[in-house]
Amino acid sequence: MIPTVAPYLLPAVLRLVRDSYPDLELHVHEERTPSLLDGLAAGRLDVLLLALPAGGAAPTRDIPLFDEDFVLVTPPGHELAGRTDVPRDVLLDLDVLLLEEGHCLRDQALDICREVGADTAAGTTRIAGLSTLVQLVAGGLGTTLLPATALDVEAGRSDRIAAVRFAAPAPGRRIGLAARPGSARSDEYDRFAATLKKALRDLPVRIVE
Repeated sequence: MIPTVAPYLLPAVLRLVRDSYPDLELHVHEERTPSLLDGLAAGRLDVLLLALPAGGAAPTRDIPLFDEDFVLVTPPGHELAGRTDVPRDVLLDLDVLLLEEGHCLRDQALDICREVGADTAAGTTRIAGLSTLVQLVAGGLGTTLLPATALDVEAGRSDRIAAVRFAAPAPGRRIGLAARPGSARSDEYDRFAATLKKALRDLPVRIVE
């Protein structure tokens, strides 16, 4: 699992494994996308949960699970705080803080900013995790983009942040499984994906049917 997915999906995944796969010996690895893809290609890992398309030098068999929106996070006194209809071009006037290099979420946030010609505070911070990034926002250092699945958890850590929703179509990302093409367990991964979708329906996501 990538770090921007693991803390927010693991409760649902672990409940699913306990209830539906009681004999499964589960080994969880939290790593950034390049490391996960290297592990898959080398046979160190069997199946990945990450943002799609997985990319990487070696081909993967991608199984989409859900789409989720990005939410802009600001200090509570910000003029945009609490709004639900902001256009993407508001990013032009904001200092958007990013995770350090190696996180796919950083690349996704950069793409969103570049689409509207916005600059970012990419060079001013070196942050390894979303929780720290949100604390910088709470301290008034800037704003940031969070995936919707992370919002409740991260907002619960501080009363000094506010969520801003983008007007439709909101920027977002797709999350799914990735496995080696032709794996002997392909049918098992398909069944696991179908069961996992049912377990994730209570999250703020759009399941890919």
